Amino acid sequence: MKLKRDNRASAAEKEADDNRMNRSGWVNQAPGFQVGIYGWRKRCLYLLIMGLLVMVIINLALTLWVLKVMEFSSEGMGQLRIVSGGLQLSGQAMVLDSLIASSIRSRRGQPISIESSRNFTVSTRDAGGRVSSRMVLDKDKMECLTRGFQVLDTKGSVLFSANEEEVVVGADVLRVTGLGGAVFDGTVQTPLIRAASGSELKLESPTRSLEVKAPLGIAVESRAGDISASCLTDMKLQSLAGAVRLDSENVYFPRLRKVSSFSSGSKHSSRSESNSPNSRQSSFGISYSIYQLCACENGRLFLAPPHGFCITEDNKICR
Repeated sequence: MKLKRDNRASAAEKEADDNRMNRSGWVNQAPGFQVGIYGWRKRCLYLLIMGLLVMVIINLALTLWVLKVMEFSSEGMGQLRIVSGGLQLSGQAMVLDSLIASSIRSRRGQPISIESSRNFTVSTRDAGGRVSSRMVLDKDKMECLTRGFQVLDTKGSVLFSANEEEVVVGADVLRVTGLGGAVFDGTVQTPLIRAASGSELKLESPTRSLEVKAPLGIAVESRAGDISASCLTDMKLQSLAGAVRLDSENVYFPRLRKVSSFSSGSKHSSRSESNSPNSRQSSFGISYSIYQLCACENGRLFLAPPHGFCITEDNKICR
């Protein structure tokens, strides 16, 4: 009997709980108190959900529009394609800041052009992050900061090399086409100095001396013209262990001084009275002046009459 009473009590309590639910879905936990969303709260919730839904739709539409405008695809973005080993760009690219890359090259058969409105700088850094080499292309100059500079040909041979110790020109011919020529402040060491065909060659030092030295020999040659050497004071030809040779069919001293000397005898004196002592007549009837070539003790040369002695009355000549 007691068990039946308990079952009936439980059923009565369950029926009482079910009766607490009204038709609007509110749960009556206790007399005078309701739990749930109703009134203006319910309307605000609906408005919030609708606003979020509209924002999601707008965001999705903008995302699709950006993807369409930027031409995003599985291969890349617009003219930028993702290829094996890097990126491929078809067209022009504008870099607003620094560009860091290990390799930049054009497509096969296509040129590459790099432009800058002010200057263009290329730098390399060492393992410590310090700049090891730098090349700057400015509006009116080009600067290169490096320990060594080389220019090679297609075979790998050095055409030009420069460092803090020396400058090497590896070409067969170094041609200077400027009107002022080439100016060297220090010493120049070269096996050959040659002018271009049809042009003159000048070695000039306007305010200082000019020295040409060689351990084995110095050759000055003109194959189709003259060689002239002029100076303001003395010109010396000196050979310490050899000789100075003038190897030519004709040797001219047009400005040697002519002196008067004593006659060598009466016979020559009478002949000199009848004929000019300093002239000879050839078989063609042309008269030439002939003199003796004399030398002083100090090596100075002078001319004397043909029938006289190499003695001069002017003592200033041999001083």
